[in-house]
Amino acid sequence: MTDLTTALRTVLDGRWASVKDEARAELDVARFGPPDRELGTEAYRARVAEQVHLLARTGHPARGFSIEVGGSGDLGGSVTAFEMLGHADLSLMVKAGVHWGLFGGAVANLGTARHHATYLPGIIDASLPGCFAMTETGHGSDVQALGTTATYDPQTDEIVVHTPDLRSRKDYIGGAARDGRMAAVFAQLVSGGRFHGVHCVLVPIRDEAGNAMPGVTIGDCGAKAGLPGVDNGRLSFHQVRVPRANLLNRYGDLDGQGRYSSPIDNPTRRFFTMLGTLVRGRISVAGGAGAATRTALTLAVTYAGHRRQFAPPGAAQEVLLLDYRTHQRRLLPAVATTYALQLAQNELVGLMHDVQSSGEAADEHGQRELEARAAGVKAVATGHATATIQACREACGGAGYLAVNRLPALKADSDVFTTFEGDNTVLLQLVAKGLLTDYRTTFGDLDTLGTVRFGARQLAGAVIERTAARGLVQRLVATAPGRDSEKGPGDRGWQLALFEDRERHLLETLALRLRKAGRSEPDAFAVFNDAQDHVVTLARAHVERLVLEAFVAAIASCEDQAAASLLGSVCDLYALSTIESAKGWYLEHGRITPARSKQVTAAVNDLCAALRPHAQDLVDAFGIPRAWLGTELLEEPA
Repeated sequence: MTDLTTALRTVLDGRWASVKDEARAELDVARFGPPDRELGTEAYRARVAEQVHLLARTGHPARGFSIEVGGSGDLGGSVTAFEMLGHADLSLMVKAGVHWGLFGGAVANLGTARHHATYLPGIIDASLPGCFAMTETGHGSDVQALGTTATYDPQTDEIVVHTPDLRSRKDYIGGAARDGRMAAVFAQLVSGGRFHGVHCVLVPIRDEAGNAMPGVTIGDCGAKAGLPGVDNGRLSFHQVRVPRANLLNRYGDLDGQGRYSSPIDNPTRRFFTMLGTLVRGRISVAGGAGAATRTALTLAVTYAGHRRQFAPPGAAQEVLLLDYRTHQRRLLPAVATTYALQLAQNELVGLMHDVQSSGEAADEHGQRELEARAAGVKAVATGHATATIQACREACGGAGYLAVNRLPALKADSDVFTTFEGDNTVLLQLVAKGLLTDYRTTFGDLDTLGTVRFGARQLAGAVIERTAARGLVQRLVATAPGRDSEKGPGDRGWQLALFEDRERHLLETLALRLRKAGRSEPDAFAVFNDAQDHVVTLARAHVERLVLEAFVAAIASCEDQAAASLLGSVCDLYALSTIESAKGWYLEHGRITPARSKQVTAAVNDLCAALRPHAQDLVDAFGIPRAWLGTELLEEPA
């Protein structure tokens, strides 16, 4: 590894670099990588189940739990370690994430001391395998409408969990089909005929021998497009009784007479507070998607650096794939975006760690910011993974289609990331709704058009809340040249200002659109539904701006001059390729001229050419041990 590659890796690894180094050293491919031969479904599931127990012995899963219950209290380190599993085997990463992140996270975050003492030791050492039963056949993203009920029976002091119909069956539940012995079941809590909203109840689903508990029906989802090592199953409950103490009662409790109490009076706020504590799973999915993307790019760029195709007229030797501009265009902007998203992920993990490790309840604004950023980064990172892994597969031709070269598995295993832990389109709508809420908080009930004319842009700092290197970004934006400046597209202030201006314009016009329509249209759902394209575009623009700012902050913190200079070029490629992909909007809204639009495209081409000699260094800096990659794509034929 060169000094330059080492310096780049230091920036990419970020705050928990030591955890990544531990994972590189400890998570050897023989124990934690994918199988070296094709396995049937049952054999693959058994392998992954054994890997979970091996992983428990490494101590990495314990990072995600408090010291009081046998963990180490390093939440950021926990998420980082799970991210590294994405380089090894996504089936293992997902299985581990379900057990420790979702099931364990539900007990840790929604339960109280009695649950922690009873269950967390077995969860940490994997002796109590569990699953997370939220999604239903008829309800995925709409958690508030779940049909499963958990009804308190005062005669026996028990909670009766019941599946009233097929739509209320728990579906796609990782760990349910084969290994799970207990489920964290999300259901409508009912007592004395009153509904108290969705709460979580711990329900044993198998006995020690692996047999289904009375009243529990367990099904197998069967073969899937990917993740063959994850035992996704279906759960139905017929009047299943559990002790009242099995209610995870941090945010809602029942006494012996069935009287309900909660520290949060507002039911809607209570519901979103409960779900907000489980944000770690969404962040982990974004991290795993990033790991899969980096693996695919390392394989494709390395292959393109030695694979030759077609000789120029009169030349004896064929041209390397990576010397073709079209091939550079396929891979290098994706490398740049992957760098940007990794740096944004690092910031997100740091924010999560700080918010959830304080030992105190997070302030509402801080928790809302964390949830919004987690939703946005997850949506963009997983969408980028799907597109990039496909591009890498195509860039490797027939070799990319061979199972031995891992790209087919990466493509199949990561595909579901765009829809689990939150469907990406729904998540982007949540991001936009959060921006609209902040906008309304800033400007109150002022007429939106008047707000735009008389103060919105002067108060932009309150609407465009920067998250990284605030002072530096503000200075760069303040000195940004105009649209026809001679400084050109390579000016960082111009790039930042363009990203920010697009987000602000989309937010202001969406607020105006909804306010105008609201005065004449009584159906608020129809109004919002008609504007959904606008909503999603705003959310994506917001995330792209946050990602760019994270990149700018990382460059500013890089102490190695050569690495900082190269990162500057990679950042330019991310910014300009993003602008290029949206240049129709910029042209329509007069933000750039046709001449400037052509300059952006030319600059992307120039950056691809300039970064071509550094392409291998850029992917080597991902720090993926060669043994983890282990495919024919890495070796140049003799």
